[in-house]
Amino acid sequence: MTANGRSATRAASASISALCAASLAVLASIASAAQPAAGVRAVPVPAGSGPVDTSHATRVIGRGTAASCTSAAVLAAVRAGGVIRFSCGPQRVVITLAATAKVRNTSRRVVLDGGGLVTLSGGGRRRILYLDTCDPAQEWTTSHCQDQATPELIVENLTFSDGNSTGQRFEGGGGGAIFDRGGRLRIVDSVFTGNRCEPDGPDIGGGAVRALSQYHNLPVYVVGSRFARNVCSNGAALSSIGVSWTVLNSQFIANRAIGIGANPARAGTPGGGSGGAIYNDGDQMTLSIGGSLFTGNHAREGGGAIFFVSNDRTGTMAIRQSALTGNVNERFHTPGLPGIYFLGARRPAISGSVLR
Repeated sequence: MTANGRSATRAASASISALCAASLAVLASIASAAQPAAGVRAVPVPAGSGPVDTSHATRVIGRGTAASCTSAAVLAAVRAGGVIRFSCGPQRVVITLAATAKVRNTSRRVVLDGGGLVTLSGGGRRRILYLDTCDPAQEWTTSHCQDQATPELIVENLTFSDGNSTGQRFEGGGGGAIFDRGGRLRIVDSVFTGNRCEPDGPDIGGGAVRALSQYHNLPVYVVGSRFARNVCSNGAALSSIGVSWTVLNSQFIANRAIGIGANPARAGTPGGGSGGAIYNDGDQMTLSIGGSLFTGNHAREGGGAIFFVSNDRTGTMAIRQSALTGNVNERFHTPGLPGIYFLGARRPAISGSVLR
């Protein structure tokens, strides 16, 4: 090998080493941020809002090997509905979907349990999971699709990565990993990382999850879950219009609202950029947070961690045993509530928590 060849090899090795070191540094910073923080203490989970027993599953994806856990098997199982678990072997497995998995509205319940070993990936190209009771392509089952009890969609012990709903504007778009309009949605012990939706626009949101029209205005439960490095115009982790949420024992780390111009959009801007982690807009709704950590989230406009606007000023927010630290909003927040922009019935009820 010539001297020039050895130099090129050394340079390439150094470059690879630097890249690996940088990647490890990012992972280390996220892991460090995820450690228990002052003010964070686990809170009790109400009965019926935790995981579902899937030991007697309706159907199983896979035959005990990673190779048997295919995109086609996931799509078919979600379409068929019922209680679904995975049998992909003892190692972690990533299943990159070739299409979005869509829930049929004829299903009363769809439970997806990854057993802590399964990642569903959108490959950076597509939304991962979809439910819409008002989508005729998935069959109308009632005359009141905007307020019906089923399907109930529960995801647990799963990782959702690299979902992308950009360009999917039906029903307003959003929801890079999960889009849910109607029925009931519950998220338990799951991880959402690297998901995205539209980069700009007012109201559009949910790099990870977008929820609309929940049955009888009951809350979406998010329990024991983690949202990291998701990106969208607004609400990079969770986004909704007119939906209540109960978020318990969860973590929101380094999510980014990247739109610009807020809502309504300032003249000459596309709008967006609020709610680095959570974006809630609507009227009579609630956001209840307990035992959760928000850190390193970022909004180009308002609410580095949380943006909550109740248009008729009936909505309420409560935060307990939680920590919101180092969440950046470039333009506005509510005085005395760092990382939060809030308009509602009364000032948020905050107890046993750290905000700074």
